[in-house]
Amino acid sequence: MLATVKSERALPRQMLDVLIRAGLIAVLAVFCFRIFIPFLNLTVWALILAITLYPLQTTLRRRFPNRDGLIATMIILIAFCVILLPTYLLGVAVAESIQHVMAVFRSGSFRIPPPAESVSSWPLVGERIYGFWQQASTDLTGLAHKFAPQLKDAGLAVLGMVTGLGAGLVIFFVALVVAGIVMAHGERGRESAVQIASRISGPENGVTIVDLCTTTIRAVAQGVVGIAFIQMLLIGIGFVVMGIPGAGLLALAVLLIGIMQLPATLITIPVIAFVMVTKGISTATIIFAVYSLIAGTVDNVLKPLLLGRGVAVPMPVVLIGALGGMVSGGVIGLFIGPVMLAVGYQLFWRWVRDQAPPESNIEAPPMQRVSTPGKIEAS
Repeated sequence: MLATVKSERALPRQMLDVLIRAGLIAVLAVFCFRIFIPFLNLTVWALILAITLYPLQTTLRRRFPNRDGLIATMIILIAFCVILLPTYLLGVAVAESIQHVMAVFRSGSFRIPPPAESVSSWPLVGERIYGFWQQASTDLTGLAHKFAPQLKDAGLAVLGMVTGLGAGLVIFFVALVVAGIVMAHGERGRESAVQIASRISGPENGVTIVDLCTTTIRAVAQGVVGIAFIQMLLIGIGFVVMGIPGAGLLALAVLLIGIMQLPATLITIPVIAFVMVTKGISTATIIFAVYSLIAGTVDNVLKPLLLGRGVAVPMPVVLIGALGGMVSGGVIGLFIGPVMLAVGYQLFWRWVRDQAPPESNIEAPPMQRVSTPGKIEAS
């Protein structure tokens, strides 16, 4: 009786100890998260860059064994040169485009042609568009004063976007340096990742999940960002050679819509129409139109080759994860989204396939019947 009472008293004390320990662990986790949150984006970008560039590290290691630090430094320096040159050229082109637009507005030579009479006959919105267009062609200054608050808000939004882009570029370059440090200790980093994944999902799933995350990040880097960057360079070169006004801004727009998985023809087709109207139909404009159309659709050829290569999940899963991640989390979500969706896809199907065999496949023992008390006979 006394032992039973002591055990009943010990049980609440054990529960209280467990609750206190769980509470202390939760408080520690919250404090650690609040301390680490300012460096979260930097860390995620560094891991993404390290995973994307690490195959180059392993290739060079065969020629230069036991030089992981030197190899990582060389890769980061080359990456800086490769990224800084197009970024500088793009920045110069964007600055020149903005200066050109501002100079045209300040000189007062900018004129909008009057609308055709057929515009007013458009259904539903024809008269409104005709009136707005007519006022813009005759009194652009008055129209600008009329919409001054909206123009101010739009200018502030553009300024904030440019400022955020500059800050993001600084974070990207710092993350590139951190990625070099991570690559220099790549093997130990992989072992740590496998241990963490094994602890969370079980020893049988640790290596599979780490490999899946690695291949998915590389596939997204090559199949989404890489293809968008290639398209920007191809289309931007054509715009610059043809002398398109605002070529830098248009090239940047191609990069952004490429990352958003929208067709680059949203930019190339209006530019082709503008060139045909302003410069007429000639051999040069026809070559430019064909080149721009081909460059705008090159992603349809490259995406199936690069996006799902080496990933153990279907390409639509990676693509949906990239789109959904970008909508919910921005550029970082572009990488995190497909990784999470791919891991969830793999774990779901492993859970579906990991079932006990149906009972019908198990041979049932022979039935028995009782003939007399205490005596059993097989039927």
